[in-house]
Amino acid sequence: MTTNTADEAKEYAPEHTPRLELAKLAPEVYKAMVKLDAAARQGIDPVLLELVKIRASQLNHCAFCLDMHSKDALAAGESAERLIQLSAWEESRHYYTPKEIAAIELTEAITVLTDGFVPDEVYERAAAHFDETELAQLIAAITVINAWNRFGVSTRMVPGHYTPGAFKH
Repeated sequence: MTTNTADEAKEYAPEHTPRLELAKLAPEVYKAMVKLDAAARQGIDPVLLELVKIRASQLNHCAFCLDMHSKDALAAGESAERLIQLSAWEESRHYYTPKEIAAIELTEAITVLTDGFVPDEVYERAAAHFDETELAQLIAAITVINAWNRFGVSTRMVPGHYTPGAFKH
């Protein structure tokens, strides 16, 4: 974790240790995920993609992915203000374009499938902003970040050490 001089006097909770290193223990799965991730992001606006990845990671409580994608979004020129508001996007819609809102809504519907299914109205709003190819890519990207989140949470990947762009493929 990066700290400033005022924070150095504070005592923080100890950093947890990861349970295991998936990339080393299941290298073929990891390589396949990297390829799937690269294929899924084709044709999607990079800033929109980071918003989707951050929102799914918030819902899935994946601190490692939140750290990574927030840093990548900031490095790509996204504002801190929009990232801060993302967890409360429904109350702060004015920070986002209708296309971004449609993508965020679709992300939530796909991520929280335990609540039921992807409602027709959510899908239709997304389909109004994305052509079929873009929509297919967006659905793939949402699915992939959810898989990454599950790897990150279950293996207890440690946030705070990611350097922006380090995992760009």
